[in-house]
Amino acid sequence: MNALDVTLWVVAPYVVLTIFVLGHVWRYRYDKFGWTTRSSQMYESRLLRIGSPLFHFGILVVLLGHVGGLVIPKSWTEAVGVGEHAYHLAAVVLGTVAGLCTVVGLAILIYRRRTVGPVFTATTRNDKLMYALLALTIALGLAATVVANVVGGGYDYRTTISPWFRSVFYLQPQGDLMAAAPILFRLHALGAMVLFAVWPFTRLVHMLTAPVGYLTRPYIVYRSRDDRAGSRPPRRGWEPAGRP
Repeated sequence: MNALDVTLWVVAPYVVLTIFVLGHVWRYRYDKFGWTTRSSQMYESRLLRIGSPLFHFGILVVLLGHVGGLVIPKSWTEAVGVGEHAYHLAAVVLGTVAGLCTVVGLAILIYRRRTVGPVFTATTRNDKLMYALLALTIALGLAATVVANVVGGGYDYRTTISPWFRSVFYLQPQGDLMAAAPILFRLHALGAMVLFAVWPFTRLVHMLTAPVGYLTRPYIVYRSRDDRAGSRPPRRGWEPAGRP
């Protein structure tokens, strides 16, 4: 490997992991009240009801597919009777459906954010950067899949990219494996690393939390705006003081 490959596939992953972990710790400690989705549903809900479920369903399936493909070794799936052809077919079909849902959902959300005045006004530079990196990473992933499986004769990333990914966590990074991968797969990996580096400082932090506290949170007491002293009409003879 040359110096650039060592930097990209040996050094950079650990830099990104450090920023990802320490960034979340810093964000939770110093910006706990900013740990939110910054929901804009109150400004517009029609497009949000369409785009948000599509995007979240698609990105969830995509993430699960990446975890399965990168974390689970090829020998394990073959040991339980899932051959390369069956695995490849399922990955392509599910990946295509999930990818289309993600792209369509993201396109609707970006269109909504750009065309709905109050939503656009509430959009920060941080949000714009997050959307740009997210769209770029997804586009590179889809392009790599299409080129490898439609234009080309297929590419088994579980023999190069997956072992490299696992080797990073073994603290024995095999950067030469990633350096040998097709260019689009490498660009997709670089886009993902940049996205994970900025993740802790964007609204994406909400993906790592669950509203468990709502189960034990006390009820919120709402007080009426009526000028009456209580919630029930007063009895005759017990009129509040100051009334004629």
